[in-house]
Amino acid sequence: MKSVLSTKILTTAQQHLLLNAGLGFVHYNAIETKPIGFEIPKKPFDYYIFTSKNAVKSYVNQYADKKPCFCVGEKTKEFLELNGFEIIQQFKYAADLAAYITEHYKDTSFLFLSGNLRKEDIPRLCENKTLELKEVVTYETAFNPKSFEQDFDGLLFYSPSGVQSFTKQNKVKGTCFCIGETTATEAKKHTNKIKIATKQTIENVLVQAIKHLKQND
Repeated sequence: MKSVLSTKILTTAQQHLLLNAGLGFVHYNAIETKPIGFEIPKKPFDYYIFTSKNAVKSYVNQYADKKPCFCVGEKTKEFLELNGFEIIQQFKYAADLAAYITEHYKDTSFLFLSGNLRKEDIPRLCENKTLELKEVVTYETAFNPKSFEQDFDGLLFYSPSGVQSFTKQNKVKGTCFCIGETTATEAKKHTNKIKIATKQTIENVLVQAIKHLKQND
């Protein structure tokens, strides 16, 4: 029986997708996130930026103000809407968001609610532009490294930090199934056997793994 390792604990429904396809699996949380205390500047900003659901969770636990916002990812957008935020625009990747606002929102102020391990795309692309960007870290991500003696046919990754955590104590063998291009970029440091999900959801990562591994029985 072929097997996969998920670097995130799967729900019962997600586990059944793998089991019904005849795949064995091991799952664990390669990273752990926790909200931290933070302060929003008193100066008003025109828009907020969220690139993860964790940042939204941390923010709404401490603040009630709901500015119009830009976001990255479907899950982030869904959670923002659930909490009453107005979404101006959603992007698949942070670099696309940064490129868009630097082109179309000159002389505008943004508050970027981020995590401690966020990528440099937004700060780098917005640097030296006419818009104003202030960043506040709202949650922390910590690695949860674990060593596996078993080899897996597929490795399921949902974030660059998940790849980093896994590779601290393991070699990458088998095919990597990644939730998006940013995660795949990190995985490419360790292998060229990579498949990227067509939608940025855990379920689609599972579907891609099932399709590929069953086709190559």
